[in-house]
Amino acid sequence: MSNLQLFQSFRGARVARASAINEAGGAAYQRSPEATLALYATTGCLNGTFYADAQTQLDTLVGMCDAVSPAFVAKVALYARKHAHMKDVPALLLAYLACRDGALLEQVFDRVIDNGRMLRNFVQIVRSGVLGRKSLGSRPKRLVANWLTRASMEALMSAAIGEQPSLADVIRMVHPQPQDAEREALYAWLIGKPCAVDKLPAIVCEYEAFKADPSGDVPDLPFQYLTAMPLSGTHWKAVASRSSWQATRMNLNTFLRKGVFEDEQLVKQIAARLRDPAAIKRSRVFPYQLMVAYRAAVGSMPEAILEALQDAMEVATASVPTLAGNVALAIDVSGSMASPVTGYRRGATTSVTCVEVAALMVACIKRGNPKARVIPFAETVRELKLNARDSVLTQAQQMARMVGGGTSVSAPLALLNREGVAPDLVVIASDNQSWADTRRGGGTETMRQWAALKARNPKARLVCIDLQPTATSQAQEAPDVTHIGGFSDAVFALLADVARGDQARRWVERIEEMDL
Repeated sequence: MSNLQLFQSFRGARVARASAINEAGGAAYQRSPEATLALYATTGCLNGTFYADAQTQLDTLVGMCDAVSPAFVAKVALYARKHAHMKDVPALLLAYLACRDGALLEQVFDRVIDNGRMLRNFVQIVRSGVLGRKSLGSRPKRLVANWLTRASMEALMSAAIGEQPSLADVIRMVHPQPQDAEREALYAWLIGKPCAVDKLPAIVCEYEAFKADPSGDVPDLPFQYLTAMPLSGTHWKAVASRSSWQATRMNLNTFLRKGVFEDEQLVKQIAARLRDPAAIKRSRVFPYQLMVAYRAAVGSMPEAILEALQDAMEVATASVPTLAGNVALAIDVSGSMASPVTGYRRGATTSVTCVEVAALMVACIKRGNPKARVIPFAETVRELKLNARDSVLTQAQQMARMVGGGTSVSAPLALLNREGVAPDLVVIASDNQSWADTRRGGGTETMRQWAALKARNPKARLVCIDLQPTATSQAQEAPDVTHIGGFSDAVFALLADVARGDQARRWVERIEEMDL
């Protein structure tokens, strides 16, 4: 008689053999170069993660760029910036094109480099020599100079905040040709050279006057120009009244300490700014950043501000789809999910973890789909009872507190199979590093369990929301299996496509459709 441990029957379609070993040592499937590059671009911040250091991420990214067409690299750069709202990787991909395909670089440069920080990131990466060159070269230098020439005074003043390189360094590198006396004076002032003071923009003159005598009106400049100065309570109120949406979100506690919220009219003004849909869209805020702001609001923060942050969360997650049919939402709460979602880097490690981001996504989807079942899992499924009356933020915090243990991505599917339940849609939010359920030989346990569930409901669909950059997955991409990477609101839009049965615009295909 044959060995039943090797040849046991299993309900469902034949499952493809696992083709790789993941970073945790478990059986997995190798992603295609296109899918790997897309995932790294939408989740990677070039910092160390739980399983891979920053250098490994960089090497993988460059290797995937070499494995795909330059046109796809350009499209991923566009998607990562415009839809995933990433900063470092889009600049890296442009730097790659600067070394490989200058014509494509020129096609997408101005759409990816849309602010001063992105410009400085691009210059720094090219000049680092990591991609094969240490000088900008004629075409990139011209593109950078043209960006400076077209930038408004406000954009240049914002771009001048930050170092390595500073905007002054960039100006010295590319020597932009000033179009008028005002721009010539501004360039000289930015790089610390003598300039025609009477030709400087009015805002620069106001700034210099305020530095000399801080008793006057505070100039209308980005927040960072003013924080080191001895500002009075009146000055702080003026700063708060004019701050951008992002500066407001990031400095609520500072405003509280400086007495800004003692002014009831200002409280109303700032609350209105925080919940303004147009301002939220322009800011390209990640939903989890609003969770951080809400969590960080301490002491006697006015209730109106806290309510405005919750309203802003509603706006930022407005694209959460209504999902038809029976829905199961599985959230990975294993130990690796306690790592920072944007990775580890000295001086820049976020306090937000992968599990908090996953929990927020699941809570948002649950809010729009009250009958959806939430299944936390680590090495096994965990018990959870959510109060439907709790806010999205409260539910997310409840799920995030469950973190710890090993990883078995198949666990929620196995539970559904034991119960004889076959949902129409299963969503799994995870870092995809399953190892506790690894079998020797054959396919991953996740695909075996999915095949068994599909045998009971052939129309069922699986969506894997991947939160970390990895070259492997537990489930193979297929007509009924979709992978989505990232943590912006674009994830919800893609999930909506799947919910509608829109198979023509899958994740990688959507990127390939980007117009160059």
